[in-house]
Amino acid sequence: MIVKTRAVILREVKYRDQSKICALYTREFGKISVIIKGARNPKNRLSGLFSAGNVVDVVLYKKQSRDIQLVSDGNLVLSPMVPDPDMERFAVLYQIIDLIRTGTESDEKNLPLFTLLAGTLQQLYRSRVNFRQLHAWFLLRLVSLMGFQPLLSNCVFSGEDLTTAIRKMKLTELYFVMNPGGLALPAAAIQSSIKKRLIPVRLAEQLAALASARHPAGDTFISSPEDIDTLCSLLQEYCALHMEHSRSRKNISIVEQILVK
Repeated sequence: MIVKTRAVILREVKYRDQSKICALYTREFGKISVIIKGARNPKNRLSGLFSAGNVVDVVLYKKQSRDIQLVSDGNLVLSPMVPDPDMERFAVLYQIIDLIRTGTESDEKNLPLFTLLAGTLQQLYRSRVNFRQLHAWFLLRLVSLMGFQPLLSNCVFSGEDLTTAIRKMKLTELYFVMNPGGLALPAAAIQSSIKKRLIPVRLAEQLAALASARHPAGDTFISSPEDIDTLCSLLQEYCALHMEHSRSRKNISIVEQILVK
């Protein structure tokens, strides 16, 4: 069967003299492995197309009985090399695609996840983008897609509206609770032995702003690099914890290594 689908290149491995085997995350089939014959030959029109991070439209000879599908053609849609290479962009890119590669099962279509991944890369490859902020947004959306969206408007223990409670009590800090996920008032969380982190109210507000954003752009919500790093660290820890519920220990250990890079 000849099929066409959009795909994100998650990983590339040299195969024999001039070919490549790649892991793709596709719109139609989820994560699959493909072989591109002659892809390392500079004269081949597919040369350079199947590089990690590229978004491509790919034509496959697909067989259900075959573990590695054969690529017959492809066209570039997006590349991390455009508008220009950036080391910070690449650092975020590789954390994102490695997390998808190790944290998903093969041959399981997930259109919302593909849409999130492709949309995030589209933003990542623009100029004047806050890469780390986009990374935090991606992690928050990813864990929400997995069914572990944190509660950010009300206290996870008492159910009280946080905006009202912050104003009445003149609070400067809240707890971020890992399980159940979300924000909690200090008085409600202090007696709990559940894993939690104390964060400034401004970070809680930025977290809620990221959760409601379709796509973060520039420094719309966060201006401090330290705040961005703190949010990324918080969401990496939260993401790793809840992936443990949906993946084997072998795979989650790999995921945890990626998240702390």
